[in-house]
Amino acid sequence: MSTIYMVRHGQASASFTDDLDPGLDELGRSQASKAAQQLINNLPLVVLSSPLKRAQETAEALSSLCNLPISIENRVAEVPSPGLSLDERGPWLSAVMQGRWPDQSDDLKSWQQNMVSCLLDLEEDTVIFTHFVAINAIVTAAEGLDNVLAFRPGNCSITILENTDNRLKIIKRGDESSTKVN
Repeated sequence: MSTIYMVRHGQASASFTDDLDPGLDELGRSQASKAAQQLINNLPLVVLSSPLKRAQETAEALSSLCNLPISIENRVAEVPSPGLSLDERGPWLSAVMQGRWPDQSDDLKSWQQNMVSCLLDLEEDTVIFTHFVAINAIVTAAEGLDNVLAFRPGNCSITILENTDNRLKIIKRGDESSTKVN
């Protein structure tokens, strides 16, 4: 059995429709520090991060505090939107989030399944720094839900799961917020 802590990145310096890979803003760095303080009681942990800057910079707060290495894991990256311009990404993402998994493209269903496989491969307690839709993809898969959006995890909220007998179980959803997706 392993415990998995999925942390949504801190507030980004730009939105999903303004920048392909923004880092954190000042509030986001403060949120990352607070999340690191919450996670320090659960050491030792393996630390994984999405390859995007906002997730890596959020992970750095824990890494610096506890001297833990960060491994980049592409399977926990942001929802893929290849070929879409920044202007097209917002309406596309809004439609995806209002939809159901059975109605999504094969690419999105494959992205979700690859992320589930990643979590099922984990044998040690792990913290994963990732994204709003990615956390929802895992929660909906673990709970057998059809809707893409299960809840609205706030920046640096921590969703806790267990990987037991090759099955993901939600222990606690992260704090919700009326935050925008960034």
